[in-house]
Amino acid sequence: MLTMRPSAGRQLLLRLSSLEKQLLSTIVTMSSGAYGLDLAEVSKAHAPQVLDVPAAPGATNEKNEEALHSPDDSSQSQSRKESLTDDDVKEYPTPEEITTLRRVRGPVPWSSYTIAFVELCERFGYYGTTAVFVNFIQQELPEGSSTGAAPDGQPGALGMGQRASTGLSTFNSMWAYCTPLLGAYVADQYLGRYKTIQLSIFICIVGHIILIISALPQIIASPNSSVACFSVGLVIFGLGTGGFKPNISPLIAEQYEAKHPKQYIQVHKGGERVIVDPTMTISRIYMYFYLMVNLGALAGQIGMVYAEKYVGFWLSFVLPTCLTLCCPTVMWLMRNKYARRPPTGSVLTKAIKLWGLAMKGRWSLNPRTTAKNMRADDFWESVKPSHLGQAKPAWMTFDDTWVDEVRRGFKACTVFLWIPLFWLAYNQMTTNLVSQAATMELHGAPNDLIHNINPVALVIFIPITDLFLYPGLERMGIRFTPLKKIAWGFGLSSSSMIASAVTQHYIYKLGVCGDYPNGDLPNGDPCDPAPINVWVQTIPHLLIAFSEIFTSITGLEYAFTKAPRNMRSVVTSIFLFMSAISYAVGQAFVGLSEDPLLVWNYTTITILAALGCVGFWTTHRKLDKQEDAMNAIPESSFKGRGQNHEGQAD
Repeated sequence: MLTMRPSAGRQLLLRLSSLEKQLLSTIVTMSSGAYGLDLAEVSKAHAPQVLDVPAAPGATNEKNEEALHSPDDSSQSQSRKESLTDDDVKEYPTPEEITTLRRVRGPVPWSSYTIAFVELCERFGYYGTTAVFVNFIQQELPEGSSTGAAPDGQPGALGMGQRASTGLSTFNSMWAYCTPLLGAYVADQYLGRYKTIQLSIFICIVGHIILIISALPQIIASPNSSVACFSVGLVIFGLGTGGFKPNISPLIAEQYEAKHPKQYIQVHKGGERVIVDPTMTISRIYMYFYLMVNLGALAGQIGMVYAEKYVGFWLSFVLPTCLTLCCPTVMWLMRNKYARRPPTGSVLTKAIKLWGLAMKGRWSLNPRTTAKNMRADDFWESVKPSHLGQAKPAWMTFDDTWVDEVRRGFKACTVFLWIPLFWLAYNQMTTNLVSQAATMELHGAPNDLIHNINPVALVIFIPITDLFLYPGLERMGIRFTPLKKIAWGFGLSSSSMIASAVTQHYIYKLGVCGDYPNGDLPNGDPCDPAPINVWVQTIPHLLIAFSEIFTSITGLEYAFTKAPRNMRSVVTSIFLFMSAISYAVGQAFVGLSEDPLLVWNYTTITILAALGCVGFWTTHRKLDKQEDAMNAIPESSFKGRGQNHEGQAD
C-alpha cells in the first residue's frame, strides 16, 4: 500500500472524482487497436506500481529479490487503483494529458555514468585491439623490423594479403556478435547481469593476453605460429565480449527505471505542465552510452594505430588490456550501488513454448500464408491464460500481461530482422575502406587512422542530436519515433556506400596501376597511390556516423523498452546477433573485396541498404502507430524462477 501525507490525501480525493468520469468516458470511446489498450489503461499503466519495480539503487540485487517483486498480486492491483500520486506527491498524467502535454527527458542517475565509464574502458580495449588487425594480418613485416613497426612506412606482420585480413576480421566481428546469445541466456537464467559482466571481463582479459603473445617479436618471426596463437586469442576474446555486450546496456538503463519507472508530471518555472517520459530519458541514456562507446573507440583506435607504427603490435595489444582491467575494479567498487534485477530462470523456454502454442494450426506450405497467420489479430489473444481457461497447459504459470510483454518482445525481434542490411554497409568502414585508404595519398596519416572520422563525428553530433534536433522536432509537433529513426538510418547508410563506390571508381581511373592499385609496378616496386586526398573518405564516414545515431542507438533503446522485463538481455542479444548475420552475409562478398571488383562491392551493398530502407518502413509503418500503446503495457507479476504469477511454486 502507498503511504501519503494528509494534504496529499485531500488532493487525491478531489482528483479521483474528476478522474473517474474521465476514465469511464475514455473506456467507452477510445481504443489503441491491436494491443487492446485504451488511454485510461495507459494512464493506469503510468500510475505508481511500487511493488512491481526495483527499489532505489543499492536496495535491490540478486540477494534481495523480495524488494523487487511482491507475490500478492491483488495488493498490487489495489495500490494502482488508489492514487495518481505517490508518497512524494508525484503527480501522474491523466488520459487527456497523455495526448496533449509536451514530453521531456528526466535526470540521469549518477550510477549510470559509472557504467558508461566501464563501457568506455571495455570499448577502448576492444576497438584499440581490433583497429590494427588489418595491418597485422595483411601487410608484410617491414624490412629491418621485428615488431611490425614502420615509422617511415607501412606497419605489418604476417603478410597474408587483403582477402585473408578481410576474412579473419569478419570472423572476429561475427563471432563477437554470436556469443551475446550465450551471455544473455546465462545472465537472464542463472547469474544475473552484474555477475555475468564480471565473468565476461575476466574471459576477455585472457583473450587479450593471448593476442599479446601472438604479437611478440619471437612469435611474429614464425608467421604460422603467430596466426595460430592469434586465432585462439580471437575465439576467447570474442567469447568474453559476447558476455559483456548484451548485459551492460540493459544495466545502465535500469538505473533510471529503478527510480522513475513511469511517466509523471513536472511543472516548469513558466507554469508549463510537461510529462517526464521514461522512454525519452532512456533514449538519452543510450545516446550518451553510445557517446562513451565512441570516446573509448576513438582513443583506443588512434592511440593503437600510432603504437603499431612507432613501437610495434605488441604494444597496441598491451595498452587495451590495461584499460580493460579498469572494468572489474569499477564494477566491484559500485556493486552495492547498482539497481539489479535477479536472474529469473526458464522464462525464455516458456516464451518459446507460448509462441509455439500460438502457431498451432497456423503453419502452411505457402510462406505468405504462414506470415499472414502470424499477423492475425487473435494470434496472441488466443493463448492468454484467461482465454484458455481450464484448458491451459501446466507450464502456463504466467498471467495475461506477460503474454502482452512477450508479444511486444517478438514484435521488436521482427523489427531487428532488417538490421543486417544496415550493418552490411557499416562493416565496410573497418575492412574495405581501410584498404581503400592505403591506395590514396595519406599525407603522413596511417591508413587505418582515417576511419576514426566516424567516432569523432559521433562524439560531436550525438550531443547536438540530443540537445537540439530531437527536442526541436518535439516542439514542432513531429514525433520522430524509433522506427522512423531506424528507417532514416538505412537511407543514410546506403548514401555512404554511394560515396565509397564513386571514390573507388576514381582510384581505378586516376591511379598509375589502374584497376590494381594494390599491385606492383613492372619493376617490382609497389604502386604509387592514386592522386586523391585520403580525407575524401570523410563523406562516407560522416554518413555512416549519422546512420548509427538513428539506427544503432535506437536499436539498443528499442530492445530495452520492448522486451519483457525478465528477458531484456536476451532481446538485446538478438539485436546484436543481427550484426553477426550481417558479417555472415558479408562473407559472401569477400570475393568482391579485391581489385578490380571493389566498385561492384560498394554498389551491391548500396542497393541492398536501399532495399532495406524501403522494405523496413513498408513492413513496419503500421507498428509505428502503436508505439505509445506498446510502451504502456504494465509489468507482469510473473517473474520466473519456479514461481507463477501468484508467487507460488510452479
